[in-house]
Amino acid sequence: MTTPATRTASPSPHAASPDHPAPPAVLARDLTRTYGRGASIVHALDGVDLDLAVGRFTAVMGPSGSGKSTLLHCLAGLDNPTSGSVRIAGAEIGTLDDDALTRFRRDHLGFVFQSFNLLPMLTAEQNVLLPFELAGRRPDRARFDEIVDVLGIRDRLNHRPSELSGGQQQRVAIARALVTDPSVIFADEPTGNLDSTSSAEILGYLRRSVRELGHTVVMVTHEVDAAAYADDVLLLADGKVADHLVEPGRDALLRALRREA
Repeated sequence: MTTPATRTASPSPHAASPDHPAPPAVLARDLTRTYGRGASIVHALDGVDLDLAVGRFTAVMGPSGSGKSTLLHCLAGLDNPTSGSVRIAGAEIGTLDDDALTRFRRDHLGFVFQSFNLLPMLTAEQNVLLPFELAGRRPDRARFDEIVDVLGIRDRLNHRPSELSGGQQQRVAIARALVTDPSVIFADEPTGNLDSTSSAEILGYLRRSVRELGHTVVMVTHEVDAAAYADDVLLLADGKVADHLVEPGRDALLRALRREA
């Protein structure tokens, strides 16, 4: 996979001015998640504090069992932390009941998973617009057109998932995550089922969604080449944030990972 060189991040279209800084896109305080009891207790997250800035691409890395997937699930409201708080778009998501949390995820969060999660009976366009169908809302066609063009899937909109390559299916999944203009997009190993060429394309599209569309992306990955596309990389170890690297590039990432090994 071709990786980008270290670069200076361009300002997000959604960024606040220096005199009026925007609140974090994701704010977590003393986040813990434990499993089991007594001698068998496991601390998947152990007092994590995070301030993830608006309009940044953040990758979360760590060895197996470090807590990276648990962190993403707790931040996205897919799992309940044992203690601590998560605030997104002005809401403390831990205080929401099930119905309110479902609506919040639908209205404010986008998700991209390793397995694409497209409905096989729907066309690519219908899959992209599914969040609006479920919410009973009219889509913003101008935004739809912009995203379709950024992701390069206009000529595939009438195709069903079985007629698309893995990379094309993941681009459709990303378009579905972007089209509602979410506050945060959470991506869980989005290139795990793709070859190196398709992976590079998908990561490039995620980065473009930050640079050109002003989105905030939080991605869990175990791949150094994937994390090198991010603006910020969080290294987790034993349920804690062990390091935070800014614009690290591949070589700096490898050195940091060796230090934490």
